[in-house]
Order: sequence, then C-alpha cells, then structure tokens
Amino acid sequence: MTDTTAYDWRSFLLRWSGEWADSLPDDRARDEGDEAARQGRWLGFPPASEERIAAMEERLGRRMPPSYRQFLAVSDGWRHAGGFVWLLAGTEEAHWHANESGLADLFEEDAGPDERWEAGIWRRGLQLDVESDVTHVLMDPEDVDEDGEWAVYTWSSWRAAPPERHADFLAFMRAMYREFHGLGARRRDGEPEFVNDTTRALDAHVEEARLEALRGGWEQALEALDEARGYGRPRAAGLGDQIRVLLGRTHRSSYEELVTDARYAPELLPPLVAEHAARSYWDDSTLKVRLRGADADLMALAGAILEEMRAGTYRYTAAGPFGEAVERARELARWGDTDGAWRTLADAVPLWEPLGPDHLVPLGWVADLLLGPLLTPERGRELLSTPRAGQRGEAPAPTAGVDPGGLTWLAEPDPGNRRTSYRFVLVEGVGPQELPGRLADGDGTVLNEPMTSWDARHGSSRSGREFSSYDDRALMAVGRTGTGWSFAFDDDPAPFHRQRFVSPAAAAGAGTRAVVVWSGLRTWHGEPYFHLSVARDGVERYAFTYADGRLRTSGEIPRALDPGRFFGDPLDAAAVERPLLDAVAREFGVALPRHAIVNGRLHTFTTRSWTRPPGDGESYAVIRLS
Repeated sequence: MTDTTAYDWRSFLLRWSGEWADSLPDDRARDEGDEAARQGRWLGFPPASEERIAAMEERLGRRMPPSYRQFLAVSDGWRHAGGFVWLLAGTEEAHWHANESGLADLFEEDAGPDERWEAGIWRRGLQLDVESDVTHVLMDPEDVDEDGEWAVYTWSSWRAAPPERHADFLAFMRAMYREFHGLGARRRDGEPEFVNDTTRALDAHVEEARLEALRGGWEQALEALDEARGYGRPRAAGLGDQIRVLLGRTHRSSYEELVTDARYAPELLPPLVAEHAARSYWDDSTLKVRLRGADADLMALAGAILEEMRAGTYRYTAAGPFGEAVERARELARWGDTDGAWRTLADAVPLWEPLGPDHLVPLGWVADLLLGPLLTPERGRELLSTPRAGQRGEAPAPTAGVDPGGLTWLAEPDPGNRRTSYRFVLVEGVGPQELPGRLADGDGTVLNEPMTSWDARHGSSRSGREFSSYDDRALMAVGRTGTGWSFAFDDDPAPFHRQRFVSPAAAAGAGTRAVVVWSGLRTWHGEPYFHLSVARDGVERYAFTYADGRLRTSGEIPRALDPGRFFGDPLDAAAVERPLLDAVAREFGVALPRHAIVNGRLHTFTTRSWTRPPGDGESYAVIRLS
C-alpha cells in the first residue's frame, strides 16, 4: 500500500514536467500541445474544482479514490504518463471501460474462477487512457484497500505479459515517472545527455550503495541499487546483479554494461555463460543477445568459456592470496569436504582483490564445477556480509556447515524418494585415489574427472558395450570422510542377490581396515535387505546379512553392531535403518559427506563385480552392443 495521505502532488508533477521539458529535443514535440507543455514546463492541465470532481463522480456513480481525487485537484489530466500513454484522462474523459476493447472475452476464455475475476477488470474498470500506444490504464473499483484506494492495472498488447497491477493511482504515477526516466536514460546518438537533479541524486546513491556493499551492507545497498535500476541509471543493474547471483537469483542476470567491460569479463562472464549452458534448449544466439555491444575479443572469450562449461573443464582462478585459497578449496571439494572448502574460501574473502571499482564480489567461482555447488543462500549472504576490498565493517558470524555428519542422513528420504538403496565401502588410512587399486580389476583403473552422480551414470551407460546378468560392476564416487577414512559410494546399486554376492571388504582391507555396507531396507523392489562386513589385513573378520526375511552372521560381531539388537520379528525396516547406520558411524568414527554426494561433483571409477561368476548349471545372459 502506498501512503497517499497529503501527498505533495504539485511538487512531484512540476519536477516531472521540468525534467521532461529539458529532455525533449526541439524537433520531437508530437503536436502543439506538447510544444506548449515544453515551453510552459507543465505536462498537466488546470486543476479541477471540487464541483467538477463531484460532477464526474455523479456521472460515474462512484466516489473516486483519494489519490486520484488529489491528483485531479492539481491537474485535470496529464500528458506523457511514462513512454506509452500520451494522454491520461481527467474529469471529462474518464469512463467505464465496459469491455469496449473486447479483451474480457479473450482473458476469460478457459479461465478458472480467480482468472475470471481478474479478467473482469475489462468489464468493471474505469478507463484512464485517452491516447496511447495500444496501452490500457484501468482503475478497479473492486480491488480496494482499507484507505479506499483503487488498484490500477496497465496492459499493452505488444507486451507478452499479463496486466500489471499498481496498488493505487499514486503508485501508478510513480511507476510512470520511473518509466520516463528509464526511457530517457537511453539516449539516441546526437541527443543531449539526460541529466537533472533526480539523476544526479540517484547516481550519488548508486556510488554510496557500491561502497556500502563492499562494507558488507548488501541489503541496504541492494535496495538503493534496485531503486536506481528502476530509473534506468547506469551501473545500478550491473552492481545489483552481482549481489543477486550470490542470493541464488541467477535467472536472467545480465550485469548490463559491466559484463562487456574487458576489466570485469573474467568474473562476470562465467556465471552468465553457466546459466546459458545449463539451459540446453537455449540457442547460442541468445548469448549474443545478452552480450549486445561486446567486441569480437569478448565474444571469443564467452565462446571459449561456453565450450569449457559444456566439456566440464572450466576452472576458476583469481589473483593473490584469495586465488591461493581458491586452489585449496577446490582440492578439498573434489574429495568431498565441501564444508572445509567453503570455510577456506569464505575466510579469504577479506583478502580478495577486485578487478575494478565496480567489481563488488568474487563471482566466477560460482560457475566452477567443483566450487559452484558450495553456494547456498546462507553462504551467499555470509560472503556478501563480509567487508572486503579495503572497506571496514563488522565481520559476519560463520555459517553452519551443511553436512550433518554421521551416516543417518542416508535413512532420510531424498527429493522424489529415489535413494531407497545404496552401498558404500570405507577404507581406513588410505587416500581415495588408492581405492581403484583395491576395488577394481587390474592396475590400470584410474579415477574419472569429478562430475555429478547423474552425469557419471549417464556417461557410463553411453560408453557401456557389454552387460551381463551376473556382472555387477558398481560405479562409485570417492572421497575422504575427514576422519582418516576414504569412501566409495554408489547411490543406485543393482538388485541385491544374496546367493551370488561377494563382499569386497577383504580386498579393500589389505593392510588396513575396511567396512562394507549395502542397504535396501526401503527398496521398492522385493524384500528389504541389509549387509555389513568388516575386514582387517585382507581377511573378513565378521559380517551379517539380513535378506529373504532371515538373518545370517559370521565371525565375532561387536555388541554395538549385534544385528539381534536391530532386526526383530516382525521387521519394521524403516525403523531399523537409522539406528543401524548410527551404530556403524559410532563404531568406526566415520561419516559420509551428504552435500558432496548429493549436490557436488566427485571422482568416480568402476569396481570389479560384486557378484561371483556363474557356477555349473547356472544360466546367465550377456548383451553386447556393437
């Protein structure tokens, strides 16, 4: 709701009129009325008397809303409300639209109850546009606030958008004033610069907002930048978009003129190109549109970054101590320690060196395939709240880590409830890069480049040429648990076959300890199952398997892991999973990094089969693709 009580309409309209007159080239007046308005520096008309307003209300059968009445008492109509309404109605011209345009029929077609009420504006609305570029302005007598103000709706046939709502007539006129400024800021060649007291004040606010953002006051800065952006002020959108990206508002961020400035391109181009690359349905020509005005060198740089994004090879770099922290953070992230990676990056922000005065915050890392997944809304706010680039301010409290620790998060339903079974191997005292040598066939298996689980699985299925009903080679993501163990994790395992299953624990535990867990307690297919095996120095020490409604054990199982404590009759499979995973985590002091596994990118490799070869008399199928 706009505060319309005792608004100084005359000062507002005089300022608007003077700025319009100063901005209009000598040969651009539409008619004699425009020329008279320019010379008189007044876009309005003589004020309407109370008697004239009352006569209008009697004619229309309704008392007019307060802000419109106040306006009429200063000017009985208005020229050039924004850029597309050339004449706005006063007491004589305002009339009920009564579906004069026929648009009610168009908007009501196939509409639900709410949409039909909204479309009713074309039947009940008070029309205020008299001359326009196919732009309608209607006040709605049924959309009324507690002060008696009527909402104003505007709609243009050439805009692919529904009618735009303004809370009241004053809010509408303010929006039109901003539109006048926004259009005025886009001067044609040879036209005088659009400068006045309003633009000078707004530009000063933009500069103060820039400094406030660097001091960590991003909320106040963004509010000022958004206001200036509404008036079309240079720099406002480019500065504000840098803040918005770290808040997760990446859709159609353009950075306007800053992104085509060679100084800022290395930081601003990557997130813009990453958004484009993520939308496979966008033609590459749309990138050229978003980089309108860029020279050949900058377009070549954008093309090179786009190729790297699509190939999965883009790597963010930065100068100085912050750049060194970026490299350390990437190393942590690629092995699953996303909390550690974020802390490393965030702690170095005060040391960051901007590329120029309008560079507010490091941004290129958001597009980095390893570092980008670190960003959450809370972390974005922490980074924005950190004083930097030599500015002083209060440092924010560090955000809490996003990883819950332990293993029990695996028992929580994921979006879509897709992860109903999973398996993992934990190996103590070895690096994740050593896991292929323990879990894969031959010595030549190497880790794939870090990628998401989806991309790894999709790429693996495309490269596969032979599939066996007895072969169960797992595609596993690897990393560190942060407690002296490495892990290999498979979030989409093949069906569990107890009779043919061979635990990889012994091979993985050569010279150390290894733990294997395979859970299908929430599986959609078949009976629930769970397997745990533990090996030391290449020998399986104990194991248990629950499958087919039976429990099978071997070796001396520690009391904390005694399956009898978890598996009862009848079995509540969902209730078993969480305490069982918690017991495993406590027994070995291990955890799996949820954020890296679910949202990040990890190295992967393919293990040897988790099932034994077929025995005599056992049939199997092999599919070979040529």
